[in-house]
Amino acid sequence: MSIVRKIPILLEMIKFKLTVFAMPFAFTGAFLAARGLPEWSVIIWVICAMVGARTSAMGFNRIVDWKFDAANPRTDKRAIPAGEVRLKEAWGMVILAALLFFVSCWQLNRLTLLLSPLALALTFFYSFTKRFTSLCHLVLGVALALAPLGGWVAVTGTLLDYPFALSLGVLFWVAGFDTIYGCLDADFDRTAGLHSLPSRLGRRNAFRLAGLFHVLAFALFAITGMQMQLNFVYFIGLAVTAGALCYQHIIVSPTDLSRIKASFFSMNGLISLTIFCATWLALATA
Repeated sequence: MSIVRKIPILLEMIKFKLTVFAMPFAFTGAFLAARGLPEWSVIIWVICAMVGARTSAMGFNRIVDWKFDAANPRTDKRAIPAGEVRLKEAWGMVILAALLFFVSCWQLNRLTLLLSPLALALTFFYSFTKRFTSLCHLVLGVALALAPLGGWVAVTGTLLDYPFALSLGVLFWVAGFDTIYGCLDADFDRTAGLHSLPSRLGRRNAFRLAGLFHVLAFALFAITGMQMQLNFVYFIGLAVTAGALCYQHIIVSPTDLSRIKASFFSMNGLISLTIFCATWLALATA
């Protein structure tokens, strides 16, 4: 099979469409820094940086976890264990995407470039954390929490006045939904010697902890709005976000995970897009 024909397989392997989780938060940081629409050159390079970082990180994750994926009935049909993508092809994608990320950061400003190795190294490090800690969900949260910070730095070239509550909100939002999603593999993780909050605490307690994470995320997003002096439009969006967070905990339960894809994909995409759109509209109507 030619590499051109494999592109759709590679994109599905890394769930390219889920870039929607982090991209809107990068724009939230950028729009807050610019107090409105940033320069178009910044927007383009932020898009390239986010696509490069996520593609490289997800490809790396699929590479280092392929043996676990092959042993797990839920993931044994993924491209690498199924033989649809060879390891050297996956490595090629990871390297090219990393180059796109670094070039994009170089085009933005000096601080963005200086922070880029740390950001990518953290996303790579996450892929190993299930091997030794149940706090892997929080590590993933830290990795995605760099998205709004990166957007801010892309515009300003500095960390001065950055609303760190926004990144902390992203951290707990990600940790919450990843803990819920981890319930799908709780039994496999125990038998395979992997670590997660559901495999350590049990599904019921993991759900309770995920709920706490989401309460913290909502509070931190509210603090961000107040800190950045956003108007009522932002808080209307935050109310929609609260509804989406609650819905995730209504449609799935520790004993019924059948609708977890709706919770994981639809609601979390809605949350990130809603917060970004509410931020943009609040700035535009200020």
